[in-house]
Amino acid sequence: MIFRLTEHLLFPDPELAEDDGLLAVGGDLSTERLILAYKSGIFPWYSDDTPILWYSPHERFVLYPDELNISSSMKRILNSNRFRVSFNTCFADVIEACSAVERKDQDGTWITADMKDAYIQLHQQGNAHSVEVWQGDDLVGGMYGIAIGDVFCGESMFSKVSNASKTALITLIKTGDYKLLDCQVHTDHLESMGARMISRKEYMTMLG
Repeated sequence: MIFRLTEHLLFPDPELAEDDGLLAVGGDLSTERLILAYKSGIFPWYSDDTPILWYSPHERFVLYPDELNISSSMKRILNSNRFRVSFNTCFADVIEACSAVERKDQDGTWITADMKDAYIQLHQQGNAHSVEVWQGDDLVGGMYGIAIGDVFCGESMFSKVSNASKTALITLIKTGDYKLLDCQVHTDHLESMGARMISRKEYMTMLG
């Protein structure tokens, strides 16, 4: 059953989500609603031609820091000082780049104008964070997401040159600030780095 949200800040039990994780439709992207969603194991994922759709997958694709797998070639890149990494210096530029990047088997972007505005506001309030990867003065890669305690809910990443997004991800994990990175959607790339599926119950335990 898919629930329709009202103006009240309330979500249904995530256990009631459809097989594909779809739980509810409607509502808004206020900072209060978004924070409540992430704390409840729920996130928005929709496009311009649909209403706001809220998902809570029965399994989560996550990466534990102590299970991170860095290939020998990637270690050489990280040690080469090819890239410079910063945090939270140009959040709006990162989310814009994530929305513009072309992705295989995906027509358009789910990062709508309203999503950008909402997450920039979350960033201004200290809840959303970005990692930026530079070559000289050029922003060549990065990622952004939401911090819920010591869980980082990764929203999107981009790379204009090879290995830039990997550098952002690895650097974020190596800060030691988070006990879990929520990758949300399975990719072979992230699986090769150590990400795996866990149950919603285990994920909610990590959220605290």
